[in-house]
Amino acid sequence: MKHGKKYRESLKKYDPTQSYDIAKACALVKDLKFAKFDETVELHICLKLGKSQTVRDTLVLPNQFRGEKRVLVFCKEERVKEALDAGATFAGAAEYIDKVKDGWLDFDIAVATPDMMKDVGRLGMVLGRRGLMPNPKTGTVTTDIAAAIDELKKGRVEYRADKGGVVHLAVGKSSMDSDKIAENISALLAEILRKKPADAKAGYIQSVSVSSTMGPGIWIDYKDGE
Repeated sequence: MKHGKKYRESLKKYDPTQSYDIAKACALVKDLKFAKFDETVELHICLKLGKSQTVRDTLVLPNQFRGEKRVLVFCKEERVKEALDAGATFAGAAEYIDKVKDGWLDFDIAVATPDMMKDVGRLGMVLGRRGLMPNPKTGTVTTDIAAAIDELKKGRVEYRADKGGVVHLAVGKSSMDSDKIAENISALLAEILRKKPADAKAGYIQSVSVSSTMGPGIWIDYKDGE
């Protein structure tokens, strides 16, 4: 891939073959920033997983960096007030199912009570392709509406390993203090280790790198204890 002049200049400011501790890597991400917008900082974790193994869950990062999320709750009429009082932007049943069917998607996260999933499931073609389908594995299908909304408002994020065994997740913005980005990275790595499959082989975490939207990748010197 051919890179632009600013990208090539940034490569001269550090050793791209060297691995750095988390704090230094985060400081470098900020130092190497050259785009005029507030770039997203993303972590890439390559895992050694077997064919039947996967890693997926949710967590709330210690330092938030995204704007307020618009939450839609699919629930029966008797729970609409509860959802709205808990901080949902929208709440309802048939009227919102019909709106989504018609192409309305003015929300960031969808939550559903279990008794609504029979109807919400019919929206799979619309919500699924956009990653908005409520899922019990990510806590977005629940009877505890208030707790789910509270965590989502705090910035709960979902992480999952792709088919190649790599977890990609935004962990901050280039405008943040580097120590706050480092805290988010440490929290995510600790969570990835917590979800390590019981039968995973040695070298579960194979490599870790961090980069901004436009900047080069920086290797993090990280060992999982094996």
